[in-house]
Amino acid sequence: MSSSLPGSRELPRSQYDLNTYWGRVRESAKICDPRMLFVSSSGLEQAKQLIIAYKQGKIPEMTPELWRAKQIVDSTIHPDTGKPVFLPFRMSCFVLSNLVVTAGMLTPGLKTAGTLFWQVANQSLNVAINSANANKTTPLSTATLAKSYLLAVSASCSVALGLNALVPRLKGLSPGTRLILGRLVPFAAVSSATALNVLLMRGEEMRRGIDIYPSKSSSSSSSSEKKVSEEGAGSESLGKSKIAARIAVGETALSRVINATPIMIIPPLVLVRLERTAWLKARPRLVLPVNLGLILATSVFALPLALGAFPQRQVVSVKTLEREFWDKVGEDGYVEFNRGM
Repeated sequence: MSSSLPGSRELPRSQYDLNTYWGRVRESAKICDPRMLFVSSSGLEQAKQLIIAYKQGKIPEMTPELWRAKQIVDSTIHPDTGKPVFLPFRMSCFVLSNLVVTAGMLTPGLKTAGTLFWQVANQSLNVAINSANANKTTPLSTATLAKSYLLAVSASCSVALGLNALVPRLKGLSPGTRLILGRLVPFAAVSSATALNVLLMRGEEMRRGIDIYPSKSSSSSSSSEKKVSEEGAGSESLGKSKIAARIAVGETALSRVINATPIMIIPPLVLVRLERTAWLKARPRLVLPVNLGLILATSVFALPLALGAFPQRQVVSVKTLEREFWDKVGEDGYVEFNRGM
């Protein structure tokens, strides 16, 4: 992100009010914009140089060109490492990366082998995305990464196979109801495993804590009125907070479930209705492209809505964290930290 670039003058955090949900949604939509994937390495370098020029005082004020440069950098550069996130795992590629896997999980009539394959593929992708976009101030060991991956895969496969076996045995339900419940099995599996995946992948953060920084938020603001600093965090870490880590990981897990809910529910329910129409019955080869179209359309709208649920740069009262930090910023002060994506 732009905060990782050199210069003493920080950019405004956003064109939008990040203290409001819709402001965060609009900002998230810019970070998730798939068009950012087509920016070349030279285009990224030009954007970085523009931002550095502003931060060094060579550009007096924000311009449309500078806002565009900030969008490129924020959607490409990790805020903790200052390095580009591997392209398939960027938020701007999230919809495209998940499209095929989600379509596979939502394929009607999957057998045991197909269910296992797509659940493993989904959790593998989740592990890669969670690892690439996590808070990097607390590194994750390879052994912990492998253990977390195996546990998440086991959980998702167990839920999916268990529910697939359970639904046909619900004799008191009509065939139509059982069909709908069968189509919603991937949602139950993905939601539970997605949350577990985040908790496992970022468990080291909760055990060791993440870096927190003094915030320029007004000390007179109440917790319900806390303001996101327009200037960004200070460069000096106050230390690692386990409570901040629990907040960051918990909010990220919840946002992933919020994102999965419409994607795993709306397309299968709409497809069930469409499959009953004479038009689609006469064109069975169109079931797959229709399914892909429904997933793509839902994903494009769902991702910014989910990411906007919580600020990426979270600001909290120091009183909500460990007492050791109270003397560093004052009891009425605020601190901030990178929640991760």
